Amino acid sequence: MKALINGKVLTVSHGTLDRGTVLMDGGRIVAVGMDIVVPKGAEVIDVSGKVVTPGLIDPHCHVGLMADGVGYNHGDVNEAVDPITPHVRALDAVDSQSPVFEELLAAGVTTVLTGPGSANVVGGQWVCLKTLPRPSVDQMVLMAPAGMKMALGENPKRVYGGRNKAPSTRMGNAAVLRGALVDTQNYMAKWERYNEELADYERDVAGGKESPKRPQPPARDLKLEALVPVLRREMKARIHVHQANDILTAIRIAEEFDLDITLEHVTEGYKVAEIIAEKGIPVTVGPVFSGRSKYELRAKHHKNPGVLHAAGVKVAIQTDAASAVQYLSINAALAAREGMPEDEALKAITLNAAEIIGVDDRVGSLDAGKDADIVVFSEHPFDYRAIAEMVFVDGELVYTRSGGLS
Repeated sequence: MKALINGKVLTVSHGTLDRGTVLMDGGRIVAVGMDIVVPKGAEVIDVSGKVVTPGLIDPHCHVGLMADGVGYNHGDVNEAVDPITPHVRALDAVDSQSPVFEELLAAGVTTVLTGPGSANVVGGQWVCLKTLPRPSVDQMVLMAPAGMKMALGENPKRVYGGRNKAPSTRMGNAAVLRGALVDTQNYMAKWERYNEELADYERDVAGGKESPKRPQPPARDLKLEALVPVLRREMKARIHVHQANDILTAIRIAEEFDLDITLEHVTEGYKVAEIIAEKGIPVTVGPVFSGRSKYELRAKHHKNPGVLHAAGVKVAIQTDAASAVQYLSINAALAAREGMPEDEALKAITLNAAEIIGVDDRVGSLDAGKDADIVVFSEHPFDYRAIAEMVFVDGELVYTRSGGLS
């Protein structure tokens, strides 16, 4: 059992404790409060003058699938051979030995949602990971699959440009996505008919009917099979959109097919914030701390996260990066500087991010019962001088500023 005492505890879910205690045991948080009695024999760590937060969470990045300075060897983020590739899985490509994971721990980022890029209209399946590197990526998984990547707008247009009968316009992107979803509906109907026929056959056999003909199952299709949970609302569709017209197209298609969606990037979200809020769709905005590298980012505005929050949208902040995920707190700090309330900006890289991913029962706030993923910062994480001095994952001290990765 470990106890962090006397720190300024930012619980995220229930306010700030000026001299709080966080008690952890068995990989979980046991108690958080001002008047916690620390059991005899517990390891006591005095963090006076420090700021204690839940581990930071990036809800949209490409960690482990792409890396800096290594070229094609780690160019595993886009399977750009077909605009529809729902069957590819980020889990199969993540390099758990990448040095980037230590960099993220050093920045206080303990959880990421990583996945395919936006070359394809349907890009494949996300995976949610703890950032403590392990021999096998399977040992790092918090949730898999953790959503289906979809993309509208400039990227799939540019990648395919009409090549091999692939879409070259926004109209084409939307049509290809609708086509894949309709094909999946038809595939589901075939399996439903087969299951009905099989039930009839088994009933006939049980009833002693002579030589009933056993029905044959449809041929499996891995692409369509991967999309079935999306159409059943068992898996979120996480849709890459920048421009307002793409945002509205994503909403339109989601309503046509009754999809459970998140909107990713949402660069021009401030232009249609009221519509997004009315629909109750959560967003992951970002990267906030970046320039305008392509045409559809021309209207990018740092006030976007704050405007969306003010309209009533649930907002998380993402980096859309690999090693640059270590600057997640700077993205949130910039959003706070540009009008997003500071506590909401922190929520955007902790609890809101966890809720949008679907792992808030495990991470995202300092609450009893959750995983003991905790960071001790020298300052508030939005202060440019802030350093992650200690990082705990599942209750174990895995990183210190002085000693590095344990």
